[in-house]
Amino acid sequence: KSLPAPRLIEHVLNGMGSRRMMVFSAEMLLQLLPLYADADMLMGKPLPAAEFARVIDKAGPQAAARPQWLIDTPQRLSEYAAIAKAHGVPLQASFELDVGLHRGGFPDATALAPALAFARDNSVRIAGLMGYDPHVPKMPLPDRAYAASQAAYRAAIDAVRHVVGNAAPLTLNGAGSPTFRRHCKGTVANEVSVGSAFVKPGTFDYSDLADLAPAAFIASPVIKAVEDMRLPGVEPLSGLLHWFDRNSQRGFFMHGGHWLAQPVSPPGLSYSGLFGRSSNQELLLGSARTSLRPDDHVFLRPDQSEALFLQFGDIAVFDGHTITETWPTLPISA
Repeated sequence: KSLPAPRLIEHVLNGMGSRRMMVFSAEMLLQLLPLYADADMLMGKPLPAAEFARVIDKAGPQAAARPQWLIDTPQRLSEYAAIAKAHGVPLQASFELDVGLHRGGFPDATALAPALAFARDNSVRIAGLMGYDPHVPKMPLPDRAYAASQAAYRAAIDAVRHVVGNAAPLTLNGAGSPTFRRHCKGTVANEVSVGSAFVKPGTFDYSDLADLAPAAFIASPVIKAVEDMRLPGVEPLSGLLHWFDRNSQRGFFMHGGHWLAQPVSPPGLSYSGLFGRSSNQELLLGSARTSLRPDDHVFLRPDQSEALFLQFGDIAVFDGHTITETWPTLPISA
């Protein structure tokens, strides 16, 4: 999800010594299955049962049996089990837990137990659990929130072990970029998910990730540079605005815009609240000290990675001195 570019994924997998990946849509799964025949894949969100059926139809029963499909409700489990039985596909189910985020999933071990029994009685392999906890660093008492999420996860593990026994291998997936450091210090999970932290977009500026550097930027050329940015319709008031806000003195219209991103270079640029956002020629404001000219580039730091990577085509890989290669992204999908 967060790194939708095969060469980037491969770079990260090799660096981590892992062949595990989390996938968030059927379309992306269909793209990745033939590229990573040896990968262990976990679906990162519960998809409609029709998407499970579509993967079976397009990729074949053997490929559709490879991922662990995420299950969040008894109804979804029943639907997946029926499709798996009708197509003769072994179903691996990983159960989503609500460990405090309250975005869905089984709310506690008591609610999980009947679903586990249904899986056991209907030839569904209980592959593991997934508990996502990005709320933790945003809580007033993050240590207490993390402890509570771990306690909820531990109770769910006990419920699973009661059904499958202690010897059965389980995928106990936890964390996410905001909390993986906490899990590395101690967790009931046996694997942690990290995606966005590898490129660190703006919404991941957490204290736990302070030592990580942003690694993905949008570069957009300046189309027009305006020395004296006047207010349309009320031009005489422009000088007063410049006196009040020196950062409104110059205007720079860039190619495209309205992205989930913030301007970072050159420093001091900002969006215009008066002009508003534009996906065609977005206006960035700066002071008289900002000396951009047409065909110069401005750089923006994405707020998220998954929402931006698929919008721009190939990633230009910069080694600190020059662009050394380009990495294609996956085809656009939701």
